[in-house]
Amino acid sequence: MKLTFNGAARIVTGSCYLLEAAGEKILIDCGMFQGAKEITRLNYEPFGFKPKEISCLILTHAHIDHSGLIPKLVQEGFRGRIIATPPTIDLAKIMLEDSARVNEDDTMHENKRRMRMGLAPREPLFTLKDVKASVGLFKAVGYDSPYGITDSLEITFRNAGHILGSAIVELLVTEAGKTRKIVFSGDLGQWDTPLLDNPTLIEDADYVLMESTYGDRTHGGAKTRGDLLSKVVRETFRKGGKLLIPSFAVERTQELLYYLHRLARDKELPAENVFLDSPLAIAATRIFSKNMDYFSQRLQEEFREPFSFKNLKFLRTPQESQTMNDYPRSAIIIAGNGMCTAGRIRYHLKYHLWKKQNTLLFVGYQAQGSLGRVILEGAEMVRMMGLEVAVEADVRQIDSFSSHADSEELVRWISGFRKKPKRIFIVHGEERASLGLEKTLHGLGFDTHVPVLGECVELE
Repeated sequence: MKLTFNGAARIVTGSCYLLEAAGEKILIDCGMFQGAKEITRLNYEPFGFKPKEISCLILTHAHIDHSGLIPKLVQEGFRGRIIATPPTIDLAKIMLEDSARVNEDDTMHENKRRMRMGLAPREPLFTLKDVKASVGLFKAVGYDSPYGITDSLEITFRNAGHILGSAIVELLVTEAGKTRKIVFSGDLGQWDTPLLDNPTLIEDADYVLMESTYGDRTHGGAKTRGDLLSKVVRETFRKGGKLLIPSFAVERTQELLYYLHRLARDKELPAENVFLDSPLAIAATRIFSKNMDYFSQRLQEEFREPFSFKNLKFLRTPQESQTMNDYPRSAIIIAGNGMCTAGRIRYHLKYHLWKKQNTLLFVGYQAQGSLGRVILEGAEMVRMMGLEVAVEADVRQIDSFSSHADSEELVRWISGFRKKPKRIFIVHGEERASLGLEKTLHGLGFDTHVPVLGECVELE
């Protein structure tokens, strides 16, 4: 058996792992690289394998850093099954369509720049046609239902508690009469959140690939996030300002809507409008409402419809979004994307970031090189959309909204193994975070390795 780390090795994004075993070549995730330009350029590099030779793709969840290069894979000849949970398939469809539109638009603007420089135009990374071809390859498999890929390969999805439909992958490989078990954690969620059940504890494995996004630090307590959000809202509205929240369309937005709904129910939310300015997030919210059976029992008992309340308004068109430029009252504006690298949030920053009465609240991970990370690290001026914009708004962050497990929760998950795995490969984290988690796990007696991008290892 051979395992190659084609992405998310000492960086957070681009998750893609190639397993060669039992005469098959299998991919676990095929994600897009996000963040700084030197990282996003990797999306245009050739795959480290031949897509036509891949038997199947196992998708842990729908986030673009795990699914975003599937259309490119199909464009270059992949025709195998894409195995995922039903909600993951629903979400991946709309997210990949949105990504294709953004990619085509970005390519058009990039080609205008290249034309002025006398350079040849660039083709889009993939198109809506490639997305449509990808959608036809999906195969739905539910949690806790073993699925045979071949006679020698079997997978079982377990609930990862990260986003709707997210999965831990248990993969059984039988070669030469011996069966080995490899576990891919995917992205693990926090414990005791209101929306999803806790990540499933796995009892045994020979090898584990384990995420480490927050491997070197902890979040604030999940139980306080509603109070922290309420405090930021009240302080912003007292100043007569607007609260801008860059948010990922899937999970983070819906979690925000849940907490705002709860504040509204408890009469703790000022009577101002909440605007959701993201067609993708609006579509994702419909999918969430359709899949209530995948949410925790406590959420289903608390609200019949958790993601909707009286003062919530949807901004579907660009024209509706533009009405926020001169909106005369205080308001909460939730807009994509979560790292401020694209989407409608950039237009709101253009009009509102330089006003002291406003607040910019980060509730998600900000990758290296992203505009969100630059602002969060204290930039006084940022360049965006061809303009220099002063950062005068109050910049805040609530770490506990992260849908990723923190270092203590990662240890809690790996400690669930009754017998220590032969080796743990620490992936999907910036180098500092991965090495931080490795140090912690070493202290607990685990055999670990932090691979580098492109590294190939032999498994017994």
